This record gives sequence, C-alpha cells and structure tokens, in this order.
Amino acid sequence: MEMTVHLTAEQERALAMLAEAQGISEHEAAVRAIVEAAARRALFAKGWSRYALLLDRLAQ
Repeated sequence: MEMTVHLTAEQERALAMLAEAQGISEHEAAVRAIVEAAARRALFAKGWSRYALLLDRLAQ
C-alpha cells in the first residue's frame, strides 16, 4: 500500500535523526517505528487485560 505522510519540520528532523542513528533510510525508520509502536501497544493491552483485576484492587 502506498501512503503519503505529511510531517512538520520538527517531525522531519526527528525522522532524519532516527534514520541516521540506525543507518537506514527514512522510509525504513518510519516503518520500523510504526511496527514497534504497534507491538508495544499489543503488549500493553495483553498485560493490562491480564492484570486488570489486580490493578483495580490496588487502585482501591
């Protein structure tokens, strides 16, 4: 799928820094960041559902 992403100047600089630090293209840096963010979200959701009862008890 092809997609156009509009970034602010600050976001462009951040992407360029990320790509340079990893020695990859800006495209690859953006793709990796998306995949990593989705993985973190999935882990959070899994952990939250697993410990929701405990977290609720601790909150009280």
